[in-house]
Amino acid sequence: MNATVSTAVFGGFMVLTVALGLLAVRGRGSGGGLAEWSVGGRSLGTVFIWVLMAGESYTSFSYLGAAGWGYNFGAPVLYVLAYMSCGYALGYVVGPMLWSYARRHHLVGITDMVAHRYRAPWLGAAVALLATVCLLPYIQLQITGMGVVVSTISYGAISLNWAYFIAFAVTTGFVVISGLRGSAWVSVLKDVLVIGTLGFLAVYVPLHYFDGYGPFLHKIVAERPQWLTFPGHASGGLGPVWFVTTTVVNSLTVVIFPTTVAGYLGARNAEVLRRNALYLPFYNVLLFVPMLLGMAALFVVPGLVGADSNLALFKLVVDSLPAWAVGLIGVAAALSSIVPMAVFMLVIGTMWGRSVLGARSVPGEGEAGEAAGDGGRRTAGGRQKLWSQLVVVVAGALALALTYTAPDTLVRLSLISYEGMAQLVPMLLLGLVWRRLTLRAAVSGLVAGFALVCVLVFGGHDPVWGMNAGLVSLAVNVAVALGVTWLGPRDTDERPDAEVLALDDEFPRDGAVSQGGTAGPTASS
Repeated sequence: MNATVSTAVFGGFMVLTVALGLLAVRGRGSGGGLAEWSVGGRSLGTVFIWVLMAGESYTSFSYLGAAGWGYNFGAPVLYVLAYMSCGYALGYVVGPMLWSYARRHHLVGITDMVAHRYRAPWLGAAVALLATVCLLPYIQLQITGMGVVVSTISYGAISLNWAYFIAFAVTTGFVVISGLRGSAWVSVLKDVLVIGTLGFLAVYVPLHYFDGYGPFLHKIVAERPQWLTFPGHASGGLGPVWFVTTTVVNSLTVVIFPTTVAGYLGARNAEVLRRNALYLPFYNVLLFVPMLLGMAALFVVPGLVGADSNLALFKLVVDSLPAWAVGLIGVAAALSSIVPMAVFMLVIGTMWGRSVLGARSVPGEGEAGEAAGDGGRRTAGGRQKLWSQLVVVVAGALALALTYTAPDTLVRLSLISYEGMAQLVPMLLLGLVWRRLTLRAAVSGLVAGFALVCVLVFGGHDPVWGMNAGLVSLAVNVAVALGVTWLGPRDTDERPDAEVLALDDEFPRDGAVSQGGTAGPTASS
């Protein structure tokens, strides 16, 4: 009976999820173009951008990994709160800058931006390949996370294999048709459930198991004090230096992460992004809940080891709540997998459809042609959207197949995902504010930094000297880029600064594009 009730609740909400995704594009037709599909037509307001980008904070990690880290290690898990909060502060500046640059030049992602900045379509394709290597593991991790959640909340009635397939089918079902707008609509449902369920658990678990927060916290201090200080319990050396360096490198990375940039570019104007950067840290407060509940599970379900520790929160839930409540909490956790997974798949599809399979000599040409009513260019833009949608299905299917057949393949790649993406920071952010950074220098720095990340991480040297290997590699990346810029040949790019750089005077605070004459030229002028 418990399995029937919780599974029925879950199934009903999955149908609602697909319906919301499809309703998001009702009345917009199928010919909206790549920009409409991939960045929501650049028309999303504050609420939709807030809930969409909050999806970056609340993935399956929030319910599984955060509780698991709290259960296993304790204090080091707070790095998540630290880097996200710092990343939002950086996003106050970086988000509007990237939004303005992309809008001015009709770009839809980071691959477009680097191709336009360095006048090298091949570089966009190369960045798409590197970003795909770093993003695919996240799709697989969300599939795996949702599978674990669904199997647990169904009391084993739904097997892991079927749960994996449900995750793939539901996500693909709405994102192929509705794109970023559909993900934003589903995010509203997800956030209502996340806020409600975590708010409830924050009160219920301490009262039910410990008679309140006072006795609960006293029990941790008295019996598990090592969980409350760095480097935590048996964390392998995740001390204060690691915490600070990880916060720095992750906060830099999160603002240029392809899924974050997709959220930036979907905004109606730059002011939406500034307001969003102010509001998002409040959402982060909820992340304390699964971290604390993971430590609460130390006393309720002791002895969890390995992957089972990730189920610390759900062991508490299944043990004490009625089946319908278990189903609701499971839906919140499942949607916390589906929404980010949808954006990951959409971003990979857009990068490949735009910069690899549909690459052009002039970045931005397709969307500009659509806006101008050019039939030939509209056809090219339609082909890019079709390629992008096809790649979404292929990327999701590949992650699903590897989840079934060789899960360790993508798990190994996930070790370098964030630290590998960090190596794009100089090429993108430094390149958009410093004219002298050359193509040769940017590529040299990227190759040096990414190679060092691979050597350090796969060689078992992360952290290195107590520091995050990603930050060490990023420092080498910047040093190489600067050295090649200063010692190598000068850039011969004759375009004006307004065409190459993201200048402060290019985006007024109301988000309108200035009419100073620089919006018209493209890389072909």
